[in-house]
Amino acid sequence: MEIKWQVATQQSQTMKQFLLKNGISQRLYAKIKAQGLPVRLNNRLSSPADQVQNGDQVSLTLPAEPADETVAVSGVPIEVLYEDDYWLVVNKPAGLATIPGPTNTTDTLLNRIKGYWQQNGAIDLVPHIITRLDFDTSGIVLAAKHQVAQSLLQPQIEQHQLQKFYLAVVAGTGLPEFGTIKAPIGRVGVEPRRRVIADGQSAWTDYWRLAQDERLTVLKVQIHTGRTHQIRVHLSDLNHPLVGDQLYEGPLGWGIDRQALHAYQLTFNDPFSQQKRQFTAPIPADIQMILPTKINDKL
Repeated sequence: MEIKWQVATQQSQTMKQFLLKNGISQRLYAKIKAQGLPVRLNNRLSSPADQVQNGDQVSLTLPAEPADETVAVSGVPIEVLYEDDYWLVVNKPAGLATIPGPTNTTDTLLNRIKGYWQQNGAIDLVPHIITRLDFDTSGIVLAAKHQVAQSLLQPQIEQHQLQKFYLAVVAGTGLPEFGTIKAPIGRVGVEPRRRVIADGQSAWTDYWRLAQDERLTVLKVQIHTGRTHQIRVHLSDLNHPLVGDQLYEGPLGWGIDRQALHAYQLTFNDPFSQQKRQFTAPIPADIQMILPTKINDKL
């Protein structure tokens, strides 16, 4: 696989320095050199000592990444929102695990992505899931096509620059137009649900009120940390659980048979093109059915 960068820095550096700062580990760099794989600067073969300047284009061919043969291939179709040489953006339906686990090893989103790539002749790609969603949460999932893309996005994740927005429908009314929840989350014993507890992991959630009626409220939610069940825990702790969320005591029988939570927007800075990427997943029919009003213009 060939990858390319558009250089956007005023700092002069050698080709080797540039690559080591942009997701190519010492070990991977040594493998590239040992296999004689081409490294190019502005479409010309480059040496490690060549100077890389602002505006240059760097490209190289990666060694084949070994596939995990234990990951089964699923032929069930996926809904692709965007795809290029580095990223795959998928709209995950509710009722589907993101990655294999003890109870399902053959038909998760990861299995389906692997099958999708094989059906399209890309047998050398290995999916690296960047943003996971709970089983019954629908919406955007981002996957990197190789380990370099994954590692380059990690600093944005750690610095909260990869932005994820959700649509949530919660029980009750009276929430302010905007709110911030900073409350640690952890597990108590072996139960599957998480709770707000003093010695838990730090967690930060923002929300905006979009609409409400006499019994429910529609929220736009942004998470700045990625704790398990974070939105579900934080909103439940406010006594406003998600509609349909049985695990966190949300109301049932309100027209939806899963938690009313949808990851509708994802934004990040593409480390290869240096461009801002923004993707949106349409609101699924089951959530639209329970909305008190059309809210697309408010997202």
